[in-house]
Amino acid sequence: MIESSLASIGDTVLFASKDRKSYVRTLAADGLLTTHLGNIPFNDLIGLPYGAAVHTHLGHLFYMLRPGFEDLMQHARHETTIIQPKDLGYIAVKLNISSGARVLEAGTGSGGLTTWLALLVGDTGQVISYDRRLSNAEAARRNLTRAGVTQRVTFKTRDIAEGFDETDVDALFLDVPNPWDYLEVARAALSGGGHFGALLPTMNQVIDLVSAMYHGHWFRVEVQELMLRSYKIVPARIRPDERMVGHTGYLIFARAITRDSADKAETPQTSEANEENAE
Repeated sequence: MIESSLASIGDTVLFASKDRKSYVRTLAADGLLTTHLGNIPFNDLIGLPYGAAVHTHLGHLFYMLRPGFEDLMQHARHETTIIQPKDLGYIAVKLNISSGARVLEAGTGSGGLTTWLALLVGDTGQVISYDRRLSNAEAARRNLTRAGVTQRVTFKTRDIAEGFDETDVDALFLDVPNPWDYLEVARAALSGGGHFGALLPTMNQVIDLVSAMYHGHWFRVEVQELMLRSYKIVPARIRPDERMVGHTGYLIFARAITRDSADKAETPQTSEANEENAE
């Protein structure tokens, strides 16, 4: 769908000020953006081009922009902790998400990953999201509505210990505290060679998951962690920010296989020894 370059009623808009404050609002007739810098009537914005400078009644400058995915997630209502943008892009690459893909996730949480996956799979793909809490699905649906991709997602409210309804899916991601308990149902849902991913906050949990995977139908198991550092961009003194987005979680990835009963499962110890011999 080609979006108009001019603001109109019903548009979701990002207002960004020079002091780095930002607001996401849906334009409604006679609506008003109210901030500490003053107010902006929505009626005054209709027909203006995106990227235009607009001023509050106190004369403070804002720019009217279309919100990107990061803006929508930053301003979304969060019922639970969301997966950070620095991890979302990498997850999509490792799970090989593209247009037309069928993807499973559990749990839904606030729908950050759900929204990102829905944007990537396109109208020909499908995202199926499981969570035990109905409130999480409802919160995620609100966030998906703002992104305009609700029709690409199916929500299911139940414990995944009962198994997934779907089979032969392209990718599956677990954002649950004990993913090692669901490896069998995850493998049953994935296609042969399908992509598996999980997110865990502590190394104790990672050890439990990886130990279970080495004795199951999984191959190319990886554990990774991403760091992100921003820079101050004052032209006269460009340098790193004092603060950075450090540890947000450990990412675990693997490929689904059918292990022959005669095939000895590789252990972490033998894997490490093989790597050292290869060097």
